[in-house]
Amino acid sequence: AFSGNTNADSVVYYKLQHSIKARFLRFVPLDWNPNGRIGMRIEVYGCTYRSEVVGFDGKSCLIYTFNQKLMSALKDVISLKFKTMQSDGILLHREGQNGDHITLELIEGKLSLFINLGDTKTHLSNAQINITLGSLLDDQQWHSVLLEHFNNQVNFTVDKHTHHFHVKGEFNYLDLDYELSFGGIPVPGKSGTLSRRNFHGCFENIYYNGVNIIDLARRH
Repeated sequence: AFSGNTNADSVVYYKLQHSIKARFLRFVPLDWNPNGRIGMRIEVYGCTYRSEVVGFDGKSCLIYTFNQKLMSALKDVISLKFKTMQSDGILLHREGQNGDHITLELIEGKLSLFINLGDTKTHLSNAQINITLGSLLDDQQWHSVLLEHFNNQVNFTVDKHTHHFHVKGEFNYLDLDYELSFGGIPVPGKSGTLSRRNFHGCFENIYYNGVNIIDLARRH
């Protein structure tokens, strides 16, 4: 609860201790000034926010090829926001020569993470991993995604809902190419029976291990 002013023209200022992110703000008056007229005025000031947005038309994708010497083989962190009205589409894909792949795909409004460890790294029962989070994500609103792995520990987060899991086997030994594709799979791959439907919508602030992918694309 925030107390307001008690006269006609003074201003009472509050600064929140922690920043917040919200789609809407609702204010509920709890009590009026007994010595004055009923009235309320509120001003809200935001924080500095950098936004880099790229649009996909369902036929395109954004490919990032990086230098393996500059990247750690043990830890990967990928973050982005997306919004779409389509219920299906590839958000992220990366694969290797032996069938290993990581794919983030929107299927019927839910976000699914597929990890294939390949048939030579571990037993067949541990080779395929499929984690699904969220629902009704095709509502044309921004949704945040965070994918991070360290050794064989994986954290998959959608709109602050996180699924923690451990991969049986050596996840850091995935035989993956040094190329990431966002919004689709550029060429026919080895990743099985995915829908392969490209993403139709917008991405915001794509980061891979701290690298701003959209900013790199803008600067060619």
